[in-house]
Amino acid sequence: MRKAYTFDDVALVPQFNNVPSRTEPNLNTWLTKDLRLGIPLLCANMDTTVNSDIADILLEYGSMPIFHRFTSMENQGEWVDKYGEKTFVSCGIQHFDEVVELLERGAAGACIDVAHGHSDRMFRFIEKLKAKHPDKEVIAGNVCTAMAYHDLVNAGADAVKVGVGPGAACTTRIVTGFGVPQFSAIQDCAQIAEKLRVPLIADGGIRTSRDVVLALAAGASSVMIGKLFALTHESAAEKRKTKVGVEAKYRGQASEDFQLDYYGGLKEKTVAEGVDFWAPVEVSAKELIDRFLGGIRSGLTYGGARSIKELQRKAEFVEVSSAYLFESHPRG
Repeated sequence: MRKAYTFDDVALVPQFNNVPSRTEPNLNTWLTKDLRLGIPLLCANMDTTVNSDIADILLEYGSMPIFHRFTSMENQGEWVDKYGEKTFVSCGIQHFDEVVELLERGAAGACIDVAHGHSDRMFRFIEKLKAKHPDKEVIAGNVCTAMAYHDLVNAGADAVKVGVGPGAACTTRIVTGFGVPQFSAIQDCAQIAEKLRVPLIADGGIRTSRDVVLALAAGASSVMIGKLFALTHESAAEKRKTKVGVEAKYRGQASEDFQLDYYGGLKEKTVAEGVDFWAPVEVSAKELIDRFLGGIRSGLTYGGARSIKELQRKAEFVEVSSAYLFESHPRG
């Protein structure tokens, strides 16, 4: 039995730095094999995060919106009409004809989003979609092993989402016992990604810019963030006023709360694999992105890197204990 690590279990060792300014590092990266991003940050394609307001802000910074699979095809069509090749639509492994229609209306591609993406049904859906539209990009997930990443790429995926169970509202690991700690999942998949040259998206578990830097250094090309985007003023999350400010409701796509809204209740013989909760809204989406980008640029300078690729080449990790995190925080 091998060890596997979360973001809290590792740290990066500072490298010789010849980068004169923290403003110098270039944060361009690849979303898919053929699509570049200006920044390595994505908003999770969830119903409490992404909407047109968030999409506009992402595009302003050089990112790309991915609309969530549980909105109606009609609404996704309206977003495609507005954003065209600047957006992705989302789907499960049903509704093939509707997805094809959205691609033909101008979307850059489709994000095929399944909780356990390492399956023959996923392979067949990717193959069928790429056969119909080889010119469109396909993001597929979620997985957490190198073999799963490899199999999705072989099926035709142009990018792979990595992360099973690390999300703030996800209980998959507690309910099922399955899932690989996110840092190790990224690192394992990245070893194959380096050879196959198909980008991986680290999806879930991000709390601070530290986690983003670790994910990128471990081999992710971009990082998908859910909860923190949901807790911005512009997000799609339901909001309520309290005595001390505004709160937003964040929920997992497999939560009972979500399934009540979309299915009228839990599906037969299933249990919820997510939760919902209210949390304070404290920042705008722009403030959140700026905070993360500043932290990433600082991280690159400590890694002696002018780019994400250089950070990955030079990355040296050490295993740390819980005392490291205690030592790392301010202590009054």
